[in-house]
Amino acid sequence: MAAEGQAEMDALRQAMAQNKGSAPAMTLPAFETLMVDGATQRKAWSAMHAQAANSGMKRRANAAMAVGKAGLAAQQETMSARVGQALGLTQPDIVSLARVAAPQAHVRWVPLLFVSSSMPIDELRTYAAALEKTGGALAFRGMPGGLHRVAPMAKLSAEILRLDPGCEGPACAMRGTSIVIDPIAFRQHGISRVPAMAMVAGDPTQAYCERGDTLTAPTPVVYGDAALSGLLEEAGRLGAREEVRDAEARLGAR
Repeated sequence: MAAEGQAEMDALRQAMAQNKGSAPAMTLPAFETLMVDGATQRKAWSAMHAQAANSGMKRRANAAMAVGKAGLAAQQETMSARVGQALGLTQPDIVSLARVAAPQAHVRWVPLLFVSSSMPIDELRTYAAALEKTGGALAFRGMPGGLHRVAPMAKLSAEILRLDPGCEGPACAMRGTSIVIDPIAFRQHGISRVPAMAMVAGDPTQAYCERGDTLTAPTPVVYGDAALSGLLEEAGRLGAREEVRDAEARLGAR
C-alpha cells in the first residue's frame, strides 16, 4: 500500500508541476505522513479537491465577468446617448426614429363642382347649400368681367352664399361653402361643359404648391344638371366608390 500510495503521490506531483503556470502552487506532504496523520491526510485531500474545483469555477467566473462588463458598457453607451439627446448635445437616432411606425394620414375626398356664371343663380345657390354639408367647393374657370375686375365676382359670390337672398350689406349671414377660381382644375379634369363634378383629395382651396402628397389621379367626371346626391351616386357607379363614401355620409347625415 505504501509503495502504491507513494507512486500515486508522485504522479500527482508531476501533474501539478506541469500545470504550474495555470494554478497556484500547492505543497503535498509525504505519503508516509498521510498514512500516519489522519488530520493531515484529510487536509491534503480537501486541498486537492478544492484545487480541481477551483480551476473550472475560475473559468466560469471569468466568463461571467466578461459578459457582465460587456452588458454594462452597452447600457452605459445607450444611456449616455439618451442623455445627450435629451440635453440637445447630440443628434437623435434617425434610424431608430424611422422604425417607429407613423400613423397613416387619412386622405379626405370632397366634391368639386365645376360651374359657370352663366348658370341660374338659384341653381348655384342649391349646389352651394349641398356642398356646405360635404366640405366641397364651387369651381369657376375664371371671373365674370375678367381677372382685372373683382367686383362682379364678389357680387356673384355674395348672391350664391347669402343665406337670405333678400339680405343686402356686409352683415348678411353667409354659407361656409368655398368658391375657387381654378382653370388648372378645369384642364386637369378635361371639363368641357358645366355643371360637372369630380372628387378631389384634400382642400381644393389650398394652393397647388402646398398640397404635397394629396395630389392624386383624377376621378371620373360626372356631367349633368342633377342634385349633388345624384352626382355622387353616379361617380360611385363609375368607379369612385371609396372616394364618395364620406361625402355621401355627410350629405345624408343632415
